[in-house]
Formats: sequence, C-alpha cells, structure tokens
Amino acid sequence: MKHLMTAAAAATALTAFTGGAAVAQDSCPIKVGVLHSLSGTMAISETTLKDTVLMLVDDQNAAGGLLGCELEAVVVDPASDWPLFAEKARELLTVHDVDVIFGNWTSVSRKSVLPVIEELNGLLFYPVQYEGEESSKNVFYTGAAPNQQAIPAVDYFLEELGIEKFALLGTDYVYPRTTNNILEQYLKDAGIAEEDIFVNYTPFGHSDWSTIVADVVELGADGKSVGVISTINGDANIGFYKELAASGVSADDIPVVAFSVGEEELSGLDTTDLVGHLAAWNYFQSADTPENEAFIAKWKERMGDERVTNDPMEAHYIGFNMWANAVEAAGTTDVDAVRTAMYGQEFPNLTGGTAVMLPNHHLAKPVLIGEITADGQFDIISQTEEVPGDAWTDFLPESAVLKSDWQELGCGMYNTETETCVQILSNY
Repeated sequence: MKHLMTAAAAATALTAFTGGAAVAQDSCPIKVGVLHSLSGTMAISETTLKDTVLMLVDDQNAAGGLLGCELEAVVVDPASDWPLFAEKARELLTVHDVDVIFGNWTSVSRKSVLPVIEELNGLLFYPVQYEGEESSKNVFYTGAAPNQQAIPAVDYFLEELGIEKFALLGTDYVYPRTTNNILEQYLKDAGIAEEDIFVNYTPFGHSDWSTIVADVVELGADGKSVGVISTINGDANIGFYKELAASGVSADDIPVVAFSVGEEELSGLDTTDLVGHLAAWNYFQSADTPENEAFIAKWKERMGDERVTNDPMEAHYIGFNMWANAVEAAGTTDVDAVRTAMYGQEFPNLTGGTAVMLPNHHLAKPVLIGEITADGQFDIISQTEEVPGDAWTDFLPESAVLKSDWQELGCGMYNTETETCVQILSNY
C-alpha cells in the first residue's frame, strides 16, 4: 500500500501544502477503490453505491481534496461473482495501489474479500446490513449489525403487531442463514414455539415463489397471525413481492418486514399491492431533516429526478466522510494510522443525530422501521436513538462471551470469560 510521505522525507521533495501539512506530489492522487457489482443479480442494488462513491469523491475534490491531493476513484466490476470479488480486491490493492476500498453488498462477497484485505493490510468500508459474528481490523462496518436492524424488527412484530408465527425467508448464503440462526433463538427465548417458525432459503435470482408463498399462507391456517422476516437479496425480491400480490396477500393479512429492500429495489416494482409492508433500516429517503434534504437534492441534480436514495448510500456517505476526516487527522493515508484516527470519529446522520465509530469498527446508529407507501417510499413509523452496533450477538451462547475492541485490546474476538484474545485466521 502506498502512503503519504512523512514531513522529513517530504522536505527534500517537491511538495504541496494544505492546512499546514506537507505531502509529496508523487503520493498524489489518493486512490479510492470502488468494489461493487455493476452486472449480474446484485447490480440492481450495487450500481447505486458505485455512483454514490463517485459523487462523494467529486464532492471531496471540489472541497480541495485531501492533504493537498486530488482523489481518484478506481472502479472495478466483480459482476456478482463472489470469488471474483477477491480477485478484484487484490487488483485494487496491488495493481492500482488504492488507499481505501468502499465496497461489497452480500456477506459472501465480503467473506471472499476478507483474507485478501487482511493479507495486504488494506482498508474496507462495508456499507450494508449484515449478520455480525465478525470483526476484522481491516474492515469498518458502516451498515447495521443484527441488534441494529433484525432484532428491533422482530420486536416490532411481537410487541406492536402481535405476530404469533414467523416465516424467515432468505437467500441461501451466510447473511440470511446466520441472521436467522440468531432470530430463531431470539424468538424461542421470547416464547415462540419451534413449530411456529418456518425457515426457507432460495438461490440468488430465484423467480418461482408460488410454492413458498403458499407455504407461508398455510402457516396461518389455524388462525394465528403470521409475519414474514425477509432476508431475500437482489432481484429475487421482485418475484417474491409479485407472487404475494398475485396470491392476494396484503400487509393486513401477512406483513413482511424486509432487511434488503429499500427505495432502490422498490423503484423497479409496482408498489400498489405492497402498501403497508415494512422494512427496517437506519435510513429512509423520507427522513425529514435539512441534512437529508441537501443530500437528496445533490443526488438528484447529479443523477436525475427519478433516482432515489437508500440506507447503504447513507452508510457510504458516513463512512467516506469519517475516512476523509481520519486521513486529515492522521496526516496520511497509511492504513494503520487512519485506523487509529477512525476511533471516536463522529459525523451527522442524515436522519438526525450523530453516528459514532466504535472501537469494534461498528457505528452507533438509529434504527428506523418504515411502511411502504404507494409512491415507492417509506412512511417512518418507528425511530430509536443511536444504538451501538454489536459485532458479536448476545443471543448465541458462543458469541455472548465475545467482545471486539481494536482500540484498547487490539482484538476483535476477546473472550470475556477467559480474558484471552482468540486469534483466528480468515479462511472463508
């Protein structure tokens, strides 16, 4: 990884000056890697995140760049191919020599990248809700952990809607499976019987939902109320919601709360029959704050009035600005120095309040639940104060004893019972 030269080295080189800092011209530009699928099943979600990073890079350059250098975005397309994510991450770090990477959507793609970024001491900002149960010193997780999305959504179903039976529907990969393992245990602890929890997984891009929707409807044949917890990812959501509508299932009959459906995904759907279904995120475009109004206006001016904003975009917005502030504070793009400067970074949420970067590389963020409206937006019906992200869930016994603290303990998997740091090799 390249990094900016020290002041001593720069004294004998051609330098540029900004804010009292001197950096070598041959360290410029600062390269920002963009690792998002622009083709394949996940392009429906990830292309927007590529566009978001490019906007943020342009905004930073318009504000003077960083440390006297312009930023240069380096975009690659891993094409929804999980092993290709690892290859493209290696390309960004070794061929393009990027200083930071913003990327990934699915957890399986992140797991693919993790050994590469740890081997090469890269820095990844990951902007999407995920299953937790991970803490890498080379990753900052700016999306929601389960206690910032999945658990509050289940609580809403239990406490506000009185749901008695649960269908946990997910795409067949690590995020849905791990999240649903957590939720199954959480539901059982809450008194939901095992036979009242239906779990089903489908491949990426799955399109025939008739049998699964019929199974969900049958779950409520005894008159008990049924709710769907959806960890379905990508364009498979289109077929799922269409089948619900075709089967005459409304939100009043069987409400769905989704963790991977936001404004971008809804923009490709006729939402007439989806009104009332829910999503749990940390951000919705409908948030009424001056900061969000300005963000939306800038996005639409750049991309067109038809383009919407969504939660992972806000996560990139927060993560990018925190990274930029950490680079300025450290006076370098060196990964280890930037990592140290990231702890305690604060930046305003677009929904109000302030995001804070914690020693476990997760953010403290508010939890929002939104109800789908006819125009493809969300009516925010519940919003919490900032909730600290938890790398290791409290609802699985093997994880409840673990703690992540890279700032003081220098460990992402500290066992609080044995008071030892568990060292594991990334081998996904």
